Amino acid sequence: MYEKYIREEKIKDKSEEEKNLELIVSIIKAKNELEEAYKNFEFAEEGLIDYYSYQIKANQTKLDYLMKKAHKKGIVLDMINEIYIRKNKA
Repeated sequence: MYEKYIREEKIKDKSEEEKNLELIVSIIKAKNELEEAYKNFEFAEEGLIDYYSYQIKANQTKLDYLMKKAHKKGIVLDMINEIYIRKNKA
């Protein structure tokens, strides 16, 4: 009849470095998704052409947004950082 209440722990905010890293990883994922959509579009049959064209547009919009966000924060995604992150996150 009585319920035992468990004390919840306070959620810890992410540091600025963690947020920046998460943004960079999101950019890399968006670039990969866009490349994949382009490849799929090249080999799409009649019924899937519209689907992949919408997917390309959506991924391009997402990538543009993330890149603008990174630019505002002063984050520069160069090839070395991208390779390092891909190697350590994959």
